[in-house]
Amino acid sequence: MQSTIFVLLVIAAVSFAAIEEHPLSDEFINRINSVQNSWTAGRNFDKDTPISHIKGLLGVPVGYKSRLPKKLEEPLKNLPSNFDAREQWPECKSLDVVWDQSTCGSCWAFGAVEAMSDRICIHSNGTKQVLLSARDLLTCCYSCGDGCDGGYPDSAWEYWVTDGIVTDGCQAYPFPSCEHHVPGSRPPCGDTKPTPECMNECDAPSTRDYTTDRHFGKSAYMVDNEDTIKSEIYKNGPVEASFSVYADFLSYKSGVYKNVSGQFMGGHAVKILGWGIENGTKYWLVANSWNEDWGDKGFFKILRGSDECGIEDGVVAGMPAY
Repeated sequence: MQSTIFVLLVIAAVSFAAIEEHPLSDEFINRINSVQNSWTAGRNFDKDTPISHIKGLLGVPVGYKSRLPKKLEEPLKNLPSNFDAREQWPECKSLDVVWDQSTCGSCWAFGAVEAMSDRICIHSNGTKQVLLSARDLLTCCYSCGDGCDGGYPDSAWEYWVTDGIVTDGCQAYPFPSCEHHVPGSRPPCGDTKPTPECMNECDAPSTRDYTTDRHFGKSAYMVDNEDTIKSEIYKNGPVEASFSVYADFLSYKSGVYKNVSGQFMGGHAVKILGWGIENGTKYWLVANSWNEDWGDKGFFKILRGSDECGIEDGVVAGMPAY
């Protein structure tokens, strides 16, 4: 009897392995859509895209945990069932920007400067419209990790407090937006690039001064459950989150994502800017940094309230110094 059970388990394992298709194949996408209806999978990346290129975009080290102090505040009560920071603060143009990390594992830096830029605008009542420089953070924060080979979101927020970050008008991102996905209007991405050198000066065409162009944070902290994350976004603006990416996430198009199948690909950092309920399912509203051709025009929704893929485990944020 035991031998029969063993044989059946082996057959089941072999059968599952047989259907665990290439993560960019039509067969894999079709299977994801056939086994659930929470979200829709479709083609984002060309099926010939090297998996190494995609893994190179996932720049949060495996096993990362935030070391920032936990914010100790009672969460707000009676928050709305749906909230979108773009609607709450329409004067802040940074909220509408979909960034592109290009051929560099700089998601940790982009998730940070995106949320920081939003918060600078929000807490200045719209008078300070800036896009902080992902390059400045990526190249000059030596305590943040390994630049294009990955980094730590919590260290990015600490660096904002201690050293400040200049604007994109002082230091532009060195890698152009490129076509990670299906053929489009952008140039092909090509190979992953090495981290550029830290330059404590503005780009040659800029008339700004590196020292005076820096914007500083006043504090950096973490929040780590659904209610406190919602309260933090509602009061202070978007936050940065990290989560585990599995192969099915690559093909997200719409709906509320939850992991269905596929191999672990790596850790990724993103910006959470809101929440809601869709067809009875709670979600976080999230901005990715793979340009507008990925997912739902660069955005996605992910299951809220159950720490899906670790998305609620150590969200980081901070306050601007003015």
